[in-house]
Amino acid sequence: MKKTATKANNKKAGTANGAVRTGSHKSFPIAGVGASAGGLEALEQFLGNVPQGCGMSFVVIQHLDPTRKGIMPELLQHKTSMKVYQVKDRMRVQPDSVYVIPPNKDMSILHGVLHLFDPSTPRGLRLPIDYFFRSLAEDRKEQSIGVILSGMGSDGTLGLRSIKEKEGLVVVQDPASAKFDGMPRSAIASGLADLVGPAEELPGRIISYLRHTPRIPRTISTMERSDKSSLEKITILLRAHTGNDFSLYKKNTLYRRIERRMGIHQIGKISAYVRFLQENPEELQLLFKELLIGVTSFFRDTPAWETLKEEVIPNLLAERSSGHALRAWVPGCSTGEEAYSLAMVFKEALDRLKPKKNFTLQIFATDLDHEAIDKARLGAYSENIAADVSPERLRRFFIREENIYRVHKSIREMVIFAPQNLIMDPPFTKLDILSCRNLMIYLTPEVQKKLIPLFHYSLNPGGILFLGNAETVGAFTDHFAVLDGKSRMFQKTPTTLPAKQIDFPTSFAPLAIHATKETDMITPPINLQKLADQIILERFAPAAVLVNDKGDILYISGRTGKYLEPAAGKANWNIFVMAREGLRYELASAFQKVMREKKDVVLHGVEVKTDSGAQSVDLKILLLERPESLRGMLMILFKDVDTPPETKTARRSKATQTDLAQIAELERELQQARKELQITLEEMQTSQEELKATNEELQSTNEELQSTNEELTTSKEELQSMNEELQTVNSEQTARMSELTQANNDMNNLLNSTEIATVFLDKDLHIRRFTAGADRLFKLITGDVGRPLTDIVTDLDYPNLAADTKEVLRSLITSEKDVATHNGRWFNVRIVPYRTLEDRIDGVVITCVEITMSKQLETKLRKSEAVLAATINLAPLVLLCLTTEGVVVEFNREAEQVFGRNRECVLGLNYFEMFVPENKRTEVAESMMKAITVGAVHSLETPVLLSAGDIRAIQWSVNRMVDPDGTVTGIIATGRLTQLDGDITPTK
Repeated sequence: MKKTATKANNKKAGTANGAVRTGSHKSFPIAGVGASAGGLEALEQFLGNVPQGCGMSFVVIQHLDPTRKGIMPELLQHKTSMKVYQVKDRMRVQPDSVYVIPPNKDMSILHGVLHLFDPSTPRGLRLPIDYFFRSLAEDRKEQSIGVILSGMGSDGTLGLRSIKEKEGLVVVQDPASAKFDGMPRSAIASGLADLVGPAEELPGRIISYLRHTPRIPRTISTMERSDKSSLEKITILLRAHTGNDFSLYKKNTLYRRIERRMGIHQIGKISAYVRFLQENPEELQLLFKELLIGVTSFFRDTPAWETLKEEVIPNLLAERSSGHALRAWVPGCSTGEEAYSLAMVFKEALDRLKPKKNFTLQIFATDLDHEAIDKARLGAYSENIAADVSPERLRRFFIREENIYRVHKSIREMVIFAPQNLIMDPPFTKLDILSCRNLMIYLTPEVQKKLIPLFHYSLNPGGILFLGNAETVGAFTDHFAVLDGKSRMFQKTPTTLPAKQIDFPTSFAPLAIHATKETDMITPPINLQKLADQIILERFAPAAVLVNDKGDILYISGRTGKYLEPAAGKANWNIFVMAREGLRYELASAFQKVMREKKDVVLHGVEVKTDSGAQSVDLKILLLERPESLRGMLMILFKDVDTPPETKTARRSKATQTDLAQIAELERELQQARKELQITLEEMQTSQEELKATNEELQSTNEELQSTNEELTTSKEELQSMNEELQTVNSEQTARMSELTQANNDMNNLLNSTEIATVFLDKDLHIRRFTAGADRLFKLITGDVGRPLTDIVTDLDYPNLAADTKEVLRSLITSEKDVATHNGRWFNVRIVPYRTLEDRIDGVVITCVEITMSKQLETKLRKSEAVLAATINLAPLVLLCLTTEGVVVEFNREAEQVFGRNRECVLGLNYFEMFVPENKRTEVAESMMKAITVGAVHSLETPVLLSAGDIRAIQWSVNRMVDPDGTVTGIIATGRLTQLDGDITPTK
């Protein structure tokens, strides 16, 4: 950048040069950089290319020797302009700085502060990179960056999953450029890597990603119409390419994943990304994989699994009869850790039962990702699962193979894996356990409301629903009882669900396809009380009853005891049955008139017999037209009224004796008519009750038929599910047969191509198999299979072969010897136990590797070493060979005399700590190690500390040591004692 640039241009150029605008001081990104073997060179390349003022912080986690003081900060400081610190406990992370983990410590981060812990696992089992990455993901979320550089093993891969879950960035060194490619290959194989490249290119690509990452509005209401259209087009492209509809996923999740891909390709507008997807179908597949990132681990949320083992499963088994075959379903199983965890916990819970019972569990594990299902079927996991699985479980349920743990066959046989789309394909039914953890959080609330009733339908009575720690059953509390709220354990309750309330997956998609707004909600149930109270309040809140068109009471407001009373016998909430004497007939007549004429009816002065006499009542029956939810219902209002006294007196004065006689006659006739009417009404009521009983019987019959139909539907679904399971089993068996065939072919080709004579023996030392090269040493033919090895003639001069073979079979200790043949050739004969996958010894394997050339070279090398040693020891100069860390690897006789130390006591120790005064160590180390970068001989004079405590000076000639591959391995220095001259004096 030119010195004459303006201030504005300086600022602009500074941003373009790599600075990340972080907003507030607390929000800067933090990159965790994990490295192991070969990591020093990769770290130097990485940090050496970080632009000045980048605004980021880098935390280096490396596998260090716990017994030695680290000098990593000093070495890295020479390669970067950022300040490099060795971490101390409770050190706050600042931008534009590098922090290096100290030896023999684990490290975590909380609120931007680094915390150191003593290792909780023995040396060799520590996974410090995973440990830090997990805490970094929780602390920095989307501003966390995981970087994996050169190293052996797989440390860091599990931690990258946590970073990916929190929408952070995952960066991996290209394995081709790594000195040791174990860690980079493990990270890439997990499908988590966002950026892959040489170590020196990664900082620039990280800065570009952070600077160009677009920010899509998080709600659809704040987005422009064109952006909404682009998002819908992306969903359509994904559906066309993968066959999966992501419109049912939460929009926030979809937006953030698209943002990440746009940032990686430095695309600023979502419309441009749509065009990029159309032109690059492979990007559609990468976006699909981004959306399917399976964040899972063994026994995730350990306390929940302990509750399942200690309480839930034992209670479930107590309700089942011995010999019952339980069924479980794990939708969204990813790579299988959750399904296998359930199988292990079930085994452990079964072992704890007293008395012992014979139960079996069949687990159906499904996922949308076909590649994840294939990995799950293999049951092979990296060795860093030891961070999540206890040593006891590792011994019991896993088989240790080279760099991996494989799930034991007995556990794998409990689980059937199959690809399935939870929101498109039919569910499994008749389940005892349904474990759907941390899947529904990615789906829209509408889909979640459809899934919970579906899960209820899929479970057997008393079945267990196991959800993630951020998931609940929502409003369906009448469907499930809470067993453990903290662990999200629920048990199915015997709620009868109408068929219309259960939506099967085939009906899920139209909900999202036809939805136009994110705020679209499912119509809530009608609130009868609220609507009825609203109408009553409009009429000064009289005593009222809301009924349907058959007179069945739906809601009562106010005191209606004067007018209604429960009838004797079976409870009946029909208003005509509950109406008191005097009201029943007028009410029935008025009710029929309202239903017939479709208009309101008012009755005045109806006398109702009460417990204290008679009461005059005004009765009003309203036919409701609004609101829409109450249309067709009737509201009956009661109002007490008094009979005026003057009316009664006037009536009595007008009556004559004749009238009284006529009235008496009429009263007798009326009484008779009332008796007859009462009898007729009673007969009619009896007939109505009989008809009602008949109707109930018909309804019961209809319900039985409906139940039978549901059972047939369920049977059909079960047959369909069973057919799918059989297809799954068939495809799995076919895949296994193909794998076995391929493995057999690979084994045959491997054995024949190694040119290593190999003989396989059974426990009786009979020949089981041999390779092509073995017939030249043991005189074997095909017909010798099954014969004892002792019957076979061999060219090896190895009379104790049979005895050593028996000893290996007895002690299980490998035997290895160099044996000559009768014609002068040499072979390395190695005898090892033959160990099956079930960790059972089933014979021995004898391998014979020809080492004739090695033996000849060894003889020549011994002679050369003797000559070289004599030459070095005869040299009149002090001669030292040091590694890049200053460790002594050669120390001649003259050096022994000068320093007063024997060669055997010095080899393997640090020269600068033993022979340099403490106040000069760093200066001397930097001066002597300068030969590594200079690449030519340079001279200097340094002080030395002799065994007697004297300080002298030595004039050195220093050059770097290079192995045949061109790799710098250290320095070689020759010199002689001189007078001490003060400071270090380089000589030109």
